Amino acid sequence: MNFSLSSKSITSTKADCLIIAVPEKGSWPETTTQADDALGGLIKKLHKAGDVTGKNATTTLIPVDDKPWDRVLVVGTGNDNDRTPANYRKALIAMMGQLKDGASKNALIALTDTPVTGEESVSSESARLNLIGRTLEEQLYTFNEFKSEKPSARKLNKVIVSASSAGKALKDAFNLGLATGRGMNFTRDLGNTPPNICHPTWLGERAEQLAKDHDVIKTEILDEKQMKKLGMNSLLSVSAGSAQPARLIVMEYRGGKAKDKPYVLVGKGITFDTGGISLKPGEGMDEMKYDMGGAAAVFGAMQTIAETKPKINVVAVIAAAENMPSGTATRPGDIVTSMSGQTIEILNTDAEGRLVLCDALTYVKKFDPEVVVDMATLTGACIIALGNHATGLLSNNDELANELLAAGERAGDRAWRLPLWDEYQSQLDSNFADMQNIGGRPAGTITAACFLSRFTKEYRWAHLDIAGTAWNSGKAKGSTGRPVPMLVDYLMSHAGK
Repeated sequence: MNFSLSSKSITSTKADCLIIAVPEKGSWPETTTQADDALGGLIKKLHKAGDVTGKNATTTLIPVDDKPWDRVLVVGTGNDNDRTPANYRKALIAMMGQLKDGASKNALIALTDTPVTGEESVSSESARLNLIGRTLEEQLYTFNEFKSEKPSARKLNKVIVSASSAGKALKDAFNLGLATGRGMNFTRDLGNTPPNICHPTWLGERAEQLAKDHDVIKTEILDEKQMKKLGMNSLLSVSAGSAQPARLIVMEYRGGKAKDKPYVLVGKGITFDTGGISLKPGEGMDEMKYDMGGAAAVFGAMQTIAETKPKINVVAVIAAAENMPSGTATRPGDIVTSMSGQTIEILNTDAEGRLVLCDALTYVKKFDPEVVVDMATLTGACIIALGNHATGLLSNNDELANELLAAGERAGDRAWRLPLWDEYQSQLDSNFADMQNIGGRPAGTITAACFLSRFTKEYRWAHLDIAGTAWNSGKAKGSTGRPVPMLVDYLMSHAGK
C-alpha cells in the first residue's frame, strides 16, 4: 500500500474515489465546497433532499462522470456537538469500511480541514493527519496467516491524503500516525498468533528479528539458567510446570543523549495461561493466548520507535513464560524468594502475572530509569471496574500518571486512574512470608498494583492494567493493539527534552 500527502487542489488530482466530509448542519469544509462546485452543486442537492444526511459516521457513495474522480464518498460528520475526536475517528473508520474492500484502486482523502471541537480536540491539521495515518493502517489490518484459503487481494493500493502543504511538519505527523498503526498491527499479529507457536522462545526470536530489521535496536535474551543466577525465582515459579522455558527479553533503543536516563517499558508475556494448578474454567480459556498482551504492546511501541527514531532512550523488558499445570508446577502454598529478596507466599497460581513482573521490575533498576511503565493483562477485576473502554492506571507518581492520562486522551487510547493507597496493602499480609500474591476479591486491580509497588520504590513507576482493552471477544475477536497509541504519544512528548 502506498500512502502520500498532496497539497495540490483536489479538483486537479485524479483518483478513483474522492472522500469528503459533509456536516449535518453548519458550514462546509473548503475541500467539500470545492468538490461540490466541480460537481455542479450535486452534493448540496443530495443533502437538501436528505439522500446525504451528514449524520456522523454515515457514508454515501456517489458515482460521477467526466470528473477527476470516478466516484465520491461522502462521510457525515454530524453537527457541532458531534465533532469530537472520538466521533472524528468513528467517521474515519466508517470511511475505511467503505474504502478498503471497495472497487477503487486509489483514493484521495480530503478530511484534514474538517473541524474537530471538544474538550480534547484534534485541533491542528498535524494531529488530524496523525490520526488519519494511524486509522488507515489499523483499519487495513487482516490476520489470515493460518487460513488455507486466502481472501482475494484488495483492489485499493494507493491512498493520497490532501493537506494544506506537503512540508516536513505535516509529513512527520502523518508518518508518525502510519508508524503507530504499524506498531499496533505488530502487536495484533503477536497477540493473535496461536499459543502453540507463540511461546517464550518464539517471542525472543521476534525481538531478535526486530533488531535485525532495525539496527537502532539492540536485543539481549536471558534464559532460565541466567535468570536463576540473578535470583528470579518468582518469575521462574510460573514456568515451572511448562515444557516451554521462560525468557527475559531486553530491547534497547538509544536515540537520546548518552547521559539521558531511559524510559523503561515492562511487559507481561504469559504466552498461555491455564491458571496452573489453580486451573481456570475451560470455557473461554482459548483467549488466554492474549495474556501476553502487555509484551505485545511493548513490541509494537518499540517497532514504532525504531521506525521514527525519536531523540529519546527507551529500554523494553519482557517477562515471558507459559503457565501450565504438571507434576513440576508451583503449588498453592509454595513460598519463593524474588530477585529483590522479598519472599512471596503463592496462594493462587492463577495470579501469576505479578510474579513475573515483580522480578522484571527489580531487574530494570540496573538501567537507572527516568520512569518505568509496566503493562499487563493483569486482573479480571479491572474489566469489572472499567469494562472494555478504559485501561486501568495506577502509579506512585502523580506527574507520571497525569502525563499518561493526557497521552491517552490525545491518542484516543484512554485510561482511568485508580488509587494506590497504603490502606490496601494489608490485604497482602501473609502469616508465613513477606507477602502473599493475592489480596482477596475486594479491590483486586488495586491490590495487584500494591503488590507490584513493593518492587518499584526506587523509581517513578506506573502500571497499566490492560485486561479489558488488549483484545476483543465475540464476533470481533482479536487483539486491539492497545495501549500502543498511548505509549507512543507519551514517549514522543518527551523526545528531545
